[in-house]
Amino acid sequence: MNNLAQVEALLFVAGDEGITTEDISSITRFDKIAVIALIDELSAKYNTDLSRALEIRELDGVYRLVTKSELGVIVKGYFDASTSATLSQAQLETLVIVAYKQPVTRVEIDEIRGVKSSGTLQKLIMRQLIVSKGRKDEPGRPITYGTTAEFLDYFGLKQLSELPPLPDFDTLEIEDEGGELFTSAFESRALETEEENEHV
Repeated sequence: MNNLAQVEALLFVAGDEGITTEDISSITRFDKIAVIALIDELSAKYNTDLSRALEIRELDGVYRLVTKSELGVIVKGYFDASTSATLSQAQLETLVIVAYKQPVTRVEIDEIRGVKSSGTLQKLIMRQLIVSKGRKDEPGRPITYGTTAEFLDYFGLKQLSELPPLPDFDTLEIEDEGGELFTSAFESRALETEEENEHV
């Protein structure tokens, strides 16, 4: 595995949180100057290759892989199509975790679910069901997420205290059936709301 591929892999898995040169250097053991040079080289490859959909952007020392701006229309079409559909199992599972553990970071969500959640979080943001709540005061300053008023409306809730109780996240061991455990209570609440509306 060459050095350039290692940097690209870290940018990819960092997702929307992004990653600093310090973190890349710490993980790869490359000198920070070498990391910057590799990022510049990789960025040049993306910019000159018209068949590549990605580019690297830097903000406040954090580097992210993003889609090129000229692909905005096609990407928007994807998210628009997603917002008109019902919530997928992955979206519902992620939404439940955000609802009960907010403010929560992507890494914390990933640890609970056991899979990466970057794409799912972006879809939920596009649907205005979750929103960034700021950054956590820890290394890397990761973004934290929480639910919105639209989330409450979607599930027929007036306030978060109306959510059904779930087992303690800190003591619960998440296994393969973990997602079903989280979503079952949520889905039950949604079903109750539908039945209540039918009788109004």
